Amino acid sequence: MRNPFRYFNSSPEIIRLTVLMYIRYPLSLRQVEDLLFERGIDICHETVRFWWNRFGPMFAAEIRKRRIHHRLYSNWRWHLDEVFVRINGETHYLWRAVDHEGEVLEVFVTKRRDRRAALKFLKRAMKRYGQPKVVVTDRLRSYRAAMNVIGNGADQECGRWLNNRAENSHQPFRRRERAMAKFRGFETLQKFASVHASIHNHFNQDRHLNRRDIFKQNRFAALAEWRQFAA
Repeated sequence: MRNPFRYFNSSPEIIRLTVLMYIRYPLSLRQVEDLLFERGIDICHETVRFWWNRFGPMFAAEIRKRRIHHRLYSNWRWHLDEVFVRINGETHYLWRAVDHEGEVLEVFVTKRRDRRAALKFLKRAMKRYGQPKVVVTDRLRSYRAAMNVIGNGADQECGRWLNNRAENSHQPFRRRERAMAKFRGFETLQKFASVHASIHNHFNQDRHLNRRDIFKQNRFAALAEWRQFAA
């Protein structure tokens, strides 16, 4: 396998740390630059931008590849929701599919939220994870229309507070969006949202469900696995 860090003057450890800080935490490019400078790493904020664009999708792909076992039980119950995202003054929609444990399965950006967009989003998610047994949505009629085309309209559930898991899954992305001062392009939004979802899944250890010792073990294992990406 070709070394992806070849021809880079910085070490893979520094590149992984930089990508982790920018994607995972609500920091701007210049804030990451300042934090690295305090640790004796002198790079430009444009280098941070280049590294996350270059290596972020690669790290996210490795995370998805290593979490194949999660597909075995991720199709039990899905929660679907969409949020408004402004790009250069135009409204776009970020669709998100979350399983019953809070794992972000798929994110997809569209310019509309009609039946065609919902159908494309559902087909994209089902191609990777299979067809779910139960789909929880809000009362947007595009979901029912798209699911009737697929043939699983009877599996849809709508109700007050039933879709809180999907609503809560938007919060980490919203914090990143504010730190980045909005997005400038459609492709950038899709790329960053996909990378952010994968890295969030990797480090999301459900602290409120585990004891302190179990949480520390899981956190250490996740960080150790991150350091091995693209090794």
